[in-house]
Amino acid sequence: MPLASAADEPLRPRRKGEVTAERILDAAEELFAERGYEGTTLRDVADRVGIRNPSLYNHFDGKKSLYGAVLDRGIRPVTDLLSEFVDKGEDRGQLVARVMEVLSQRPNLPRLVMYETLSGGQRLTPMLRSWIGPVFARGNEMVEAPEGGWDPELAPHFMLAIYHVLVGYFATAPFYKELNGENLLEPEALERQSRALVELTTQLFSDRTRSSD
Repeated sequence: MPLASAADEPLRPRRKGEVTAERILDAAEELFAERGYEGTTLRDVADRVGIRNPSLYNHFDGKKSLYGAVLDRGIRPVTDLLSEFVDKGEDRGQLVARVMEVLSQRPNLPRLVMYETLSGGQRLTPMLRSWIGPVFARGNEMVEAPEGGWDPELAPHFMLAIYHVLVGYFATAPFYKELNGENLLEPEALERQSRALVELTTQLFSDRTRSSD
């Protein structure tokens, strides 16, 4: 299943302020992924965008507001997809492929989440926990759905496995490129990973469903 690109989306004219805000979000997402919340300053973001530090306040109230906007832009589409599955039902393999597609548009976001997760403790900000919590809750509902045939006690563990496969792929991409020279974020590699996840998820659920009959 080919992954969509930003070029596939309908274009509309954007005001200068919207374009600048997107550039700020892109730079902030990248820096938060590299250095975490505590290790990133608004001056760092402004320098990467190429604007003056005070100009950031024309778009965001401060670092916390900027961090929240980065999370909202990246995580809300994933939560929406999981909610859509729980509410309407959908093939799990295709759902995983759609989540993979969303993450491929924001490859720094999984790295940001992994960075904060590995930092743990106080550096795992309450704001991040409040965003990731609903993802796990919806994911558990997906796994626990009756047609899946999974023991409810195992649902959180299965959800964790899916989470680590998805997030870990993007989080390790820079290291893998240094190690083997292959860019895992290129469209061809992303498409192969998506197909592999569809196959894996389909087999896991179909096998479990048959064994529970």
